[in-house]
Amino acid sequence: MTDQPPIVIEPAGTPSAVVIMLHGLGAGGSDFEPLVPALDLPDASGVRFILPHAPVLPVTLNGGMTMPAWYDIRRADLDREIDEAQLRDSARYVQRLIDEQIAAGIDSEQIVVAGFSQGGAVAYEAALSCPEPLAGVLALSTYFATADSITLSDANRGLPIAIHHGSQDPIVDERLGQRAAERLEALGYSVEYHSWPMAHTLIPDQLPVLREWLLKRLGDGRAR
Repeated sequence: MTDQPPIVIEPAGTPSAVVIMLHGLGAGGSDFEPLVPALDLPDASGVRFILPHAPVLPVTLNGGMTMPAWYDIRRADLDREIDEAQLRDSARYVQRLIDEQIAAGIDSEQIVVAGFSQGGAVAYEAALSCPEPLAGVLALSTYFATADSITLSDANRGLPIAIHHGSQDPIVDERLGQRAAERLEALGYSVEYHSWPMAHTLIPDQLPVLREWLLKRLGDGRAR
């Protein structure tokens, strides 16, 4: 796994909640730095953002070129062939980040795991198999790569899940986001699904919805 430490963005006040945000293929933790101020969370919410960096791996889909990747993608059609062992290695890394935050005094139920594209597939695996109860999963323009092989944690059987996907996404077809929602609902999870008129990206119209969901999961500080 990567030796590069994650970017950590601290709140104005004492941190009491955490969002771990995983970037997509070929990107880095800094990709989502601009999202943090754009969300405009209240200072009292005390949310620390952790933006990890994926390791550099050869990616079969891109001719074996090395790039930041949470796992290898061998085929990128709707049936997506990936290296599940590498994905689970990445999920274990996320679990270590969760453990570090708990050791630092953050309640596990105040931790959201979020991810975009490849990062979202890791977020599903990490959060749904996590032995400690979490606050939620935020899945952005992604897919449930390990739906048929994941070992679900009883601690997170009621985990709230929000999925956002672009109806014009040429990289991760929206049908993959819809499949994830259907599979999760069949497994008994509560899924909030949002389709946006966009490609493989985030758009400003999403920000109020993301902000509201995070504050609902993590609180705005008034109840603490």
